[in-house]
Amino acid sequence: MRHGRRDGFREFAAGRSGHLYRSACLLASGDTHLAEDLVQETLGRMYLHWGRISRIDNPAAYAQTVLVRAFLTHQRRRSAGERPVGEFPYSGAPAAAAGGADPELRLTLLEALGRLAPKDRAVLVLRYWEDRSVEETADAMNASSAAVRTRTSRALARLREQLGGSLTAFADL
Repeated sequence: MRHGRRDGFREFAAGRSGHLYRSACLLASGDTHLAEDLVQETLGRMYLHWGRISRIDNPAAYAQTVLVRAFLTHQRRRSAGERPVGEFPYSGAPAAAAGGADPELRLTLLEALGRLAPKDRAVLVLRYWEDRSVEETADAMNASSAAVRTRTSRALARLREQLGGSLTAFADL
């Protein structure tokens, strides 16, 4: 029985790790090393409780929730470890997520997302990248629906401020 559970987890991890990685890249503003750590943390937590998790209706949604919570926990812990950089380092990893769109546009958006507070970034990724409802986002972030709506509105306003005139370039996507 235990061997079957392990195989089930391996199948789940192989099928979902790419999607988790793309989401983690967005949360981490293109920091591929942090994204890999977040995915590893997520899969590690899921493996520990796979016997229970495998019986729920949507383990993929649960994995996304674990990923977001791991990201937010990481951001709270490492506030003193952040370093400003002169240029945005591009590694090419999020390119596959954008489906071949203009690379400069992707970089601009990733850079703008990186300047947002971690919770603002998380709410935008969950709502618009993961296409989750307000209620699902609230559950993933341990917040109320009203708090998610407010944070989404304010995060979008901050994103618009940062992008300024370059926001019109996003209308074509």
